[in-house]
Amino acid sequence: MKKILLAALILVMTAAVFGQTATKLQIVYFHAKYRCATCTSIEENTRKTLDTYFSAQLKNGTIKLQVLDVSDEKNEKLAEKYEASGSSLFLTRLDGKKETTTDFTNYAFSYSHNQAEKFIAGLKAEIEKNLK
Repeated sequence: MKKILLAALILVMTAAVFGQTATKLQIVYFHAKYRCATCTSIEENTRKTLDTYFSAQLKNGTIKLQVLDVSDEKNEKLAEKYEASGSSLFLTRLDGKKETTTDFTNYAFSYSHNQAEKFIAGLKAEIEKNLK
C-alpha cells in the first residue's frame, strides 16, 4: 500500500511540474510617474492586443505582462537590465536560459496614439513571431 501511495505521489508531482506552461514571452512596459496621452495609449493598446488575441496565453502563463513605473526604486534593477529611463516597451522571448529582447519602444511611440490599429497589428505580429 505504501508503494502505491508513493508511486501515486510521484506521478502527481511529475504531472504538476511538467504540466505547467513556462513563460515564453515577457512583455515589459515601463512608464514614468507622469504620463502623456501617447504613453497611456501604449499601455492601453498593449493590453487590448493581449486581451483580444492572446488571452489564453496570458491565462496559462505563456505570456506575462509587467507594467512598471521606471522611477520606482523597486524596479531599478529591471530598468537597468533593459536600459529604460522613461516610457519603453520590450518583448523578451524566453527559450530555456536564453533571452532575446525586442525593443518595441520606437514603434509604440510612432503608432500607438494616432494609429492604434497599426500599433495593434504590429504588436500582434511581433508577439506571434516570438511565440513560434
